[in-house]
Amino acid sequence: MATLTLLGRSWCHLCDDMLAALKPLTDAAAVSVDVVDVDSDPALEARWGELVPVLLAVEGHELCHYHLDEVAVRAYLARFPLESAD
Repeated sequence: MATLTLLGRSWCHLCDDMLAALKPLTDAAAVSVDVVDVDSDPALEARWGELVPVLLAVEGHELCHYHLDEVAVRAYLARFPLESAD
């Protein structure tokens, strides 16, 4: 299963909003989301601190930040075939 990464903060309402908006898209595509608190790692905080929430693709590049770009995320997720139940 592919995994996207959501960089955020535990106290960030925009992070909560992005995760909630992302859930139906990732559920439909059978993709998981790994939520990482940027404050837990000084390097992440230095790189992404002012941009959170940031959604990173499987390859690590940025799909969107601050607010979910549903069009971009849907286009990206279309690359992942649904896993067969067989």
